[in-house]
Amino acid sequence: MANVLQASIFTDFLYPFLLMFFIIYALLQKSKLLGQDQTQINAFVSLIVSLIFVSVVFPVIVVNNLILFMVVGVAVLFVGFILWGFINNGNITLNGKVLKLMGVLVFLSVIVAVFWATGSFPFLWEWIEKFYNFAFRSSGSESFWTNFLIVVLVVAGVAAAVKSTKAK
Repeated sequence: MANVLQASIFTDFLYPFLLMFFIIYALLQKSKLLGQDQTQINAFVSLIVSLIFVSVVFPVIVVNNLILFMVVGVAVLFVGFILWGFINNGNITLNGKVLKLMGVLVFLSVIVAVFWATGSFPFLWEWIEKFYNFAFRSSGSESFWTNFLIVVLVVAGVAAAVKSTKAK
């Protein structure tokens, strides 16, 4: 059952309008693009741009899809950082290589998210869905992935044991 916060007036107009208004206002305030201490002009420009934004359906749909992608991504990162903190006794420090790798992954994720949110390359998404169904939902795939995971874990365990004996 839907609640009042899921009403069409909120999801199709108010939330996207407020999001764009505050983002544009913050960018104008921070960049001082329209001048120093131009709070009212920044608010007025943000209002106009946000009203134009919500008057067209497609950009609102794209932004809603991107927000969904962002929320899921933030939740995944949050869980990952919590687990990383447990492993490292609460210390979440990342070296330069890990930060560069994370930057590349974020960049690629944003590109994929934009393509998905805009509906670009529908043949690609259909192919990915067919591949997913073949790999994970066809008969025999459950036993294949179970055996594959066991082999990977055994190989990783043997590699860790060999590496630890070489270190001694």
